[in-house]
Amino acid sequence: MSNRTLLTLCCLLALSLPTLADYDWWRSAQFYQIYPRSFKDSDGDGIGDLVGITQQLSYLKEIGVTATWLSPIFTSPMADFGYDVADFYNIDPMFGTMEDFDNLLARANQLNLKIILDFVPNHSSDECDWFVRSAAGEEEYKDFYVWHTGKVVNGIRQPPTNWISVFRGSQWTWHEGRQAYYLHQFLAKQPDLNYRNPKVVEAMKDVLRFWLRKGVYGFRIDAVPHVFEAAADKNGDFLDEPRNEYVSDPEDYSYLQHIYTTNQPETIDLVYQFREVIEEMNVELGGDDRVLLTEAYAPLDVLMQYYGNGTHNGSQIPFNFELLSNLNINSDAYKYSELLHNWLDNMPEGQVANWVLGNHDQSRIGSRLGTDRIDSINMMLLTLPGISVTYQGEELGMEDVWISWEDTVDPQACQSNPNEFERLTRDPVRTPFQWNDEPLAGFTDGPKTWLPVADNYKLVNVKRERGIPLSHLNIYKQLRALRDLPTLKRGDVTVNAVGPNVLAIKRSLKNEKSYITVINLNNDVELVNLDAVFAELTAELSYVVVSDKSLRRKDDLTHANSVLLMPKEGIVLATV
Repeated sequence: MSNRTLLTLCCLLALSLPTLADYDWWRSAQFYQIYPRSFKDSDGDGIGDLVGITQQLSYLKEIGVTATWLSPIFTSPMADFGYDVADFYNIDPMFGTMEDFDNLLARANQLNLKIILDFVPNHSSDECDWFVRSAAGEEEYKDFYVWHTGKVVNGIRQPPTNWISVFRGSQWTWHEGRQAYYLHQFLAKQPDLNYRNPKVVEAMKDVLRFWLRKGVYGFRIDAVPHVFEAAADKNGDFLDEPRNEYVSDPEDYSYLQHIYTTNQPETIDLVYQFREVIEEMNVELGGDDRVLLTEAYAPLDVLMQYYGNGTHNGSQIPFNFELLSNLNINSDAYKYSELLHNWLDNMPEGQVANWVLGNHDQSRIGSRLGTDRIDSINMMLLTLPGISVTYQGEELGMEDVWISWEDTVDPQACQSNPNEFERLTRDPVRTPFQWNDEPLAGFTDGPKTWLPVADNYKLVNVKRERGIPLSHLNIYKQLRALRDLPTLKRGDVTVNAVGPNVLAIKRSLKNEKSYITVINLNNDVELVNLDAVFAELTAELSYVVVSDKSLRRKDDLTHANSVLLMPKEGIVLATV
């Protein structure tokens, strides 16, 4: 039996999802990522801010968002646009004030929206008071970071290991004052905290408690796999990492296999400890549960441990990057189905799936998978079981914006060179949100923006798409409305690749209509017999959601044994 035949047979197995009497709000929630610099500018400086977000929270309500997580807004010198935190307890003036944040929380509560903050535990800024004191050797803080005096080779002092930073070059930088190297898995201005020091663990737990008491409903935890490094030996030394023979650039992060600097076993336990803080604060504060969303590009078996281990609860939402990392414009239906099943088939019992198709670090859906697949991908995202995660602008069909080497500001790219930067830059996915067809897309009233606005903003914007029945935005809103139905909220799921070109997803629940998402990934017309794919369908099916590629309209009927799909068309059908 061929692998594809076996995969198709496996895909026909329905996956039963838990039915809970007390269905937690987050289990079928729509999370929406806001990149604050690029969402809405209220003061004309060309950079988005908290007041701008507050002004536009009603838009999130319009598109059915349950909770929104904000990329970092804390005090920062902005070496990595906020992922270098200098003060974990304050708002950066670029984004506003603590009063602005309180107002944002108050408005979100009025709209029944939950605010999630981006928590960066792996490192701080080198301008953080903790690091300044550690570098000065103060007793309380001297071991808050990872320090090492290095090694002397032929009379020359060198870093203690060959470890390479995510942003290129050595992970070790010499500090003249301390007379030692400090570790930084990212920029030199982002020194790694030392989680083998219990004081660091408790200090970061206190940060969580502070913001939870302010009224946030949880955290997206950044770069979790990097938090621990393998422990030093009895002499305080670390091991070099082995080569990746497929990469020849010794400055590139991929030059090494990161077996000592990522996915250490202690990382999982730290996530469990953070969850304990969440549970503690649930008891103290009452109301709806708070949540943890964890960012980890890690092997699947490791990610499943993030949920918990039977005795300890972990992250409710360990981000599922299977689709984001492994789909490309040439992926066929077998690949889509395989990746969906990777998560559904391995998820611990009683846990909830989540689906991430975009974020501020990865190319946009339209640019990565094709602009003619935007609606189909959103149909898949919003009809799969569990939690959907949307990056700002994907509901509009925003695309990557090409930015020249001279105008590039992303440090990951700026630390490379004119020949390599396009492979590394994240600027193209971080351009300003497109609100309308006015100058600079209505993002700002000022004369310029921190990154250029897309050239197509007059065609792709909220105002215009609101008025077009089958725009990306309105299709997204239709799909979101379906998610409130019992079948979409708690129903079982069956995923099947119908040959290489068509993906089909069935959601079913006893005594309720079934819903079938059918996606043609190909440029040819396809005729699909859904009776041969799914059991217990009605002879006729009703069109529930269509796109501008569809010949049929909403509420039209089709025979289940002969569903016609136009090239790149996606539809949602229902039993009648």
